Amino acid sequence: MPTVHIPSLMQKLTDGRSTVQVEGATVRQVINNLDEAHPGMKERLVAGHKIKPNISVAVDGVVSAMGMLEKVGEDSEVFFLPAIGGGAA
Repeated sequence: MPTVHIPSLMQKLTDGRSTVQVEGATVRQVINNLDEAHPGMKERLVAGHKIKPNISVAVDGVVSAMGMLEKVGEDSEVFFLPAIGGGAA
C-alpha cells in the first residue's frame, strides 16, 4: 500500500501523523482514498480535476508532470509539496 507523506500544515487532518498509508494505483485514487480516511485533504490538494497550482506531487522522489494521472506502485512513496516561489534576480 502506498505511503503518503503529509505536509506539516495538513497534519491536523491526519491526527498529527506525518505519513499515512492509503490504497491507489494513481495519484487521483490515492487522493480520493486519503480524503475518505481523512476528510478535507482533497479540498486542500485539488482544484477542479487538477492538483492545485501551489502544490507539486512527487512519486518515489520524482516530481510528476502527469499530476492526478501519475501511476503509483504498491510500495510507492507519495509526497505533496508546497510550491516554493523564487526570488528576484
